[in-house]
Amino acid sequence: MAAKIFLDLPGGLKMPALGLGTWQARDPAELESALNTALEFGYRHIDTAYAYENEKTIGKVLKKWFASGKLKREDIFITTKLPMYGVHPDRVEFFMKKSLDNLELDYVDLYLIHFPVGFKYDENTGRVKINDKQEWETEPKTDHIAIWKKMEEQVNAGRTKTIGLSNFNISQIERVLKSARIKPANLQVELHVYLQQRSLVDFCHKNGISVVAYSPLGSPGYNKFLKSFGKEEKKLPDILGDPIIMKMAQKYSKTPAQIALRFLLQRGIAAIPKSVTPKRVQENIGVFDFNIEDNDFKELSSLEIGERARVCDFKLIP
Repeated sequence: MAAKIFLDLPGGLKMPALGLGTWQARDPAELESALNTALEFGYRHIDTAYAYENEKTIGKVLKKWFASGKLKREDIFITTKLPMYGVHPDRVEFFMKKSLDNLELDYVDLYLIHFPVGFKYDENTGRVKINDKQEWETEPKTDHIAIWKKMEEQVNAGRTKTIGLSNFNISQIERVLKSARIKPANLQVELHVYLQQRSLVDFCHKNGISVVAYSPLGSPGYNKFLKSFGKEEKKLPDILGDPIIMKMAQKYSKTPAQIALRFLLQRGIAAIPKSVTPKRVQENIGVFDFNIEDNDFKELSSLEIGERARVCDFKLIP
């Protein structure tokens, strides 16, 4: 396999440009198998979040790898996130510590604010507070500046190497940038060949903010998530069945997923495809031994659809 690609973060930190996403991976045995496969095939970037309820499984697997001597803590890049019901100045440190306990780690490499809107926390359930209409209750005001100061304190305390944002737009990022002592190192958003978010990516790169794409393959399993909330299924973008991507997969002797991921890497964007299928986990990392040629890259760029192709539209939230 050719050399891997890394994104430079502040303080000499390097983020592997391909990671394993773990959203919706809640079955411990299934996730354990996927993580072991990923680590065996060279993944060194694991993305999780407190809200995914799988940090404990990840911590358990990592502990075994560290104990065996096959992996050192500094060999691996771990991202986790402040949950929506933790987006309040009084709860940042509380949830940071809970994530570290779950992961059985002294620090994470990157800690993100998962969402720009804060929700009320129900101490009885340990989750978001739900009102009489069965709706998630938002905080009356979300103070990004006050929350960011608490995020900076986590860096000072050594609980995270660096901090960033997730699902924020340009104006929200600008608000944070204006007052930040420690600038956001990263933005994680939905991003794929059909939803290329060019102005947002350009803004981030100009401001020294790295970008990570979640749902880089269009999240084929999203309807399963909607059904779990009793919501109607939606029409999902079929990136892996796109004729142009399939044609290129044949040309480069690669899978459609590898073409879609390589396209993002060549834009200077990291990707965290989620899979618990060992074969796909193995396939997804095979993106470092080829380059998409300029003409083909332009053809892939022309597949942009924009907002209509967004999978995670957050319409579940009132």
